[in-house]
Amino acid sequence: MLAAVDTDPQFKADVLSGLAASPPAIPARWLYDERGSELFEDITVLPEYYPTRTETALLRAIAPELPQWIEPGRAVVEWGAGAQTKTPILLDAIMPSAYVPVDISGGMLRNEAAVLSRKLAVPVLPIEGDFTARIDLPPQVRNQPKLGFFPGSTIGNFVPASAVNLLRLFREELGTGGLLLIGFDRVKERERLVAAYDDAQGVTAAFDLNLLCRINRELGGTVPVEKFRHQARWNSLLSRIEMHLVAKEAVDFSVLGRPFRMDAGQSIHTENSHKYTPESAGLLLAAGGWTPRTWWTDPAGDFMLFLAEAEAERFAP
Repeated sequence: MLAAVDTDPQFKADVLSGLAASPPAIPARWLYDERGSELFEDITVLPEYYPTRTETALLRAIAPELPQWIEPGRAVVEWGAGAQTKTPILLDAIMPSAYVPVDISGGMLRNEAAVLSRKLAVPVLPIEGDFTARIDLPPQVRNQPKLGFFPGSTIGNFVPASAVNLLRLFREELGTGGLLLIGFDRVKERERLVAAYDDAQGVTAAFDLNLLCRINRELGGTVPVEKFRHQARWNSLLSRIEMHLVAKEAVDFSVLGRPFRMDAGQSIHTENSHKYTPESAGLLLAAGGWTPRTWWTDPAGDFMLFLAEAEAERFAP
């Protein structure tokens, strides 16, 4: 059985190599096809899922003081833009020169960009693409001072080495003098974290299992989706929630004609969500070439927003 639709070659490569790996794992970015993006937006309003509403409230609370740190006229580049709930709060607060949303889900990106274009008095210049690879910024903003916006604790989806590489890539794209406003979810009790990634309504499970549906649709897969279940695990040693698709029984399937077998209880690791303390977040930023300038947290201490600057390289302390 061959793929019936045009397929991203990197998706094909990541799925085939990921399923052959030991243990099997597929990069989390492939969870976000159009259906996956819609399901994630549903997740953000679930009672158990605190990060989105907490970060939105925090951003709204600090908006009046943002102009003290971010001067007018910066072009705002948002990686993984998705649905626009937090972005208007930021843009209204800082008087940007342009807004550049970047997202891998083209349909949602175009729809949201069109809505914002009607509301904003500045150019909206969307880029469809994978932000983990170098993007070419629109010529209108290349020589302007820039502010990167990376909310949603998305940085937590990356293992530390990959997170540092991504932060270095952002630094390269924004240039010396660039600013970065970035969200981090904070370490908290295990029960609350697991519930946030395995909700009672099963929306997160549907989001995770949609990856298998996508493999079947785009890569001619024969994965028996009904024989897998979603599981969220707290890894205290690595300070992260892990999402897994666990085989309920031994299964055989193929992807683009290539056979695979998984035993009962074996899983496909699909996503991480690392949790941070203020100290570990600051250290991660510094490793990625960013100097933290200030940070904010909500009254309950659940979430953090850091503002950092890309300073010129220094020879010594």
